[in-house]
Amino acid sequence: MSTALCDTWSFPQKNKDCAVQIDLNSPDGLTLDAVRQMLASASDDEHTQLRVTKGGIAYISSGVTGGQDIDGLLFRLETWAKGSGYVGNVAASDEVWVMQIFNALKDNWPNPPFDYIDVY
Repeated sequence: MSTALCDTWSFPQKNKDCAVQIDLNSPDGLTLDAVRQMLASASDDEHTQLRVTKGGIAYISSGVTGGQDIDGLLFRLETWAKGSGYVGNVAASDEVWVMQIFNALKDNWPNPPFDYIDVY
């Protein structure tokens, strides 16, 4: 797990130290703790979306969500509306939610049935 990848990298005016990423290619990359840290690193003050690149990097995008800038993505989850509680410290402390996101990543990498996942 490492920091500093987000969809807003090409838009310097929006880049906000966005975050923790998970390398799904690494045997020890996808863990419950890694998912917890990734969720905690994002702010619930704006719309967010969990995205996975074709290279296997999972991250939470802030500012660029929905169908925007999806070239290079293998799949993405639905957009989480700001204030909905899907990211941030409270979300990261919800073990059921953390497990749900862990399973969504595990079940869809590296062969997702679709590039947009809204049932997980």
